[in-house]
Amino acid sequence: MGKIGRVAGKVDMMKVGSIPHLTLELMNDRNVLPSGFPKIFLRDKKIDAVKRFHPWIFSGAIVRMEDGIEEGDIVEVYSNSGEYLAIGFYSPHNIAVKIFSFQKITDIDRLFLERFQRAYSLRQQLGLIDNPETNCYRLINAEGDGIPGLIVDWYNGTAVIQAYSIGLHARLDPIVSCLKTLYGDRLRAVYDKSATVLAKTARQSENQYLFGGKTTDEVLEYGNRFLVDWEEGQKTGFFLDQRENRALLGKFCEGKRVLNTFCYSGGFSVYAIRSNASLVHSVDSSREAIDLTEKNIALNNPGEIEHKSYTADVFNFLRDYAGDYDTIILDPPAFAKSIKARHQATMAYRRLNGQALQKLRPNGILFTFSCSQVVGEEQFTGAVTAAAIESGRGVRVLARLTQPADHPTSLFHPEGAYLKGLVLAID
Repeated sequence: MGKIGRVAGKVDMMKVGSIPHLTLELMNDRNVLPSGFPKIFLRDKKIDAVKRFHPWIFSGAIVRMEDGIEEGDIVEVYSNSGEYLAIGFYSPHNIAVKIFSFQKITDIDRLFLERFQRAYSLRQQLGLIDNPETNCYRLINAEGDGIPGLIVDWYNGTAVIQAYSIGLHARLDPIVSCLKTLYGDRLRAVYDKSATVLAKTARQSENQYLFGGKTTDEVLEYGNRFLVDWEEGQKTGFFLDQRENRALLGKFCEGKRVLNTFCYSGGFSVYAIRSNASLVHSVDSSREAIDLTEKNIALNNPGEIEHKSYTADVFNFLRDYAGDYDTIILDPPAFAKSIKARHQATMAYRRLNGQALQKLRPNGILFTFSCSQVVGEEQFTGAVTAAAIESGRGVRVLARLTQPADHPTSLFHPEGAYLKGLVLAID
C-alpha cells in the first residue's frame, strides 16, 4: 500500500500495487463506529504504540471489548473515546491483536491480495522470481510484509504456508487464491504446515496439501542443489534466511578445514564443499538431520572433498574432538523462547563460542549466529565478547550479519529482526 500515515478525519482512496482495477474502499470518517466487525477499545495510555504503527496490541492494553469476540475473529481497534486505530486478528493470549491495517477497510481478501502482490514485486526487484540459479525464497515474511503471523516460502513450484494464528488459518482459501493469481501455472502445489505452530491453540489442524501434490523436493540456491523436506523437516523445510550468509562463507573456505555445527540439512557444509574446502565436518544431534545432510552433500560433492558427519551434541563434540579447524560455523536453534530464558540463553552463547574459539587455528574464521528473538544484538555480541576475553585471543569483527532482503522487517516492528550474526577473524 502507499502512504502509511494518517490524515485526521479523512483517508484518501488508495490504489493497490500494480493489480489492475483493484481499489481498497476506505471509510472517510475515522470517528464513525458502525461497521461489520466487532470492536475492542484500548486504555488511553496504550494507544501511542498503535499510532506509531507497531502491529501488536497486548492484552493489558485493552480496557473493554464487545461481547462474543472469539479467537481468530477480525476486530477493529478503537481508543476508549472512540477514535479508530486499526484492524487485526484477535487472540485471547498475551498478544491480543495482530494488526494488518491501520486504515479502515471493507474487503479483507482484497487487502491480502494487495499485500501478496507487493511482496511478489519486491522479490522481483531482488531478482528471485524465475531465477535459474535460485528457485527458493520467502514470499511472505509476516509483519515485514504486512500480514502478521503468516509465513509463505517458495520451493521450486511449491508454496509452503505456516499460519501462526487461528484467524489466518481460517483464511487459507483466499491465501491459496492469492498464490494462484501471482504464479499461475508455475504453482504446482500449496502445502499447509500450520499444525505444528497451532498445536497449543484451541483448534488444531492437520498439515496437508491444499492444492496439487509433491512433484519434486529439490531446489537450487546459487546453483547448489538441496533436498527440502517441508513435510517433516524443521520450520518450512529449509533455513532460507541464511542464504546470503552461506554465500559469504564460501569466501573463507578454499583449502580450509571447516566445521559446520547444528548443521540441519547441511547448507553451510555444501557451500564449503563447493568452495573447495580441504575438509568439511557436519555435526547435529538429530539423526534425521544428518541423513538429510549426507544426501545434500552427495548431490553437490563429486567425491574429491573429504566430508564426515557426526550425530552428536555440539557442546560435547567441541569438548571432546581432538582436532582443530580453520573455519567454524555456529548456527544453533533459538536458545531462548521467552524473556525469562534470556539470561540462560546468553550464558549458553558465551559457552558455545568459548568452546569454538578453543578449536580454531591461528588466523581462523568464526561465523556465529543467534536466532533467539528475545536476545538482542547487543546482548548476543556481549556474550561473544565475553567468550573472546576468556580465550585470551585477539578477535576482529569482519562483518555483522542478519536475515536477507526476502525476510524484510517493518521499521515499526524491530522484533522482526531476529537473526544476528558475526564473522570474526581469530588471531
